Amino acid sequence: MCRDIKILRAPYASRVTDEDVRAAALEYVRTVSGFRRTVPSDIESFDRAVAVVTAVTRDLLEQLPVRAGDLGA
Repeated sequence: MCRDIKILRAPYASRVTDEDVRAAALEYVRTVSGFRRTVPSDIESFDRAVAVVTAVTRDLLEQLPVRAGDLGA
C-alpha cells in the first residue's frame, strides 16, 4: 500500500507543489517496483517512471473539477 501518499486534490489539499506531486509519484513507483533504493543500472528506468507518473498525476489533478459535494454542501 502507498500509505505515505497524501490526497492532493482540491479542496482536500491546498497549495499542492510540484514537489508534492513528485513525492507521491516516487512513493508509488517505489511501492509498485518493490525497491526503496535503486541500483545504478536501474536509475534511468526508475527516474523515467517517476517523471511519467508525476506528469500524469499533475494532468489528472488539473482535469478534476471540484464538485459541490466535495465542499461539504
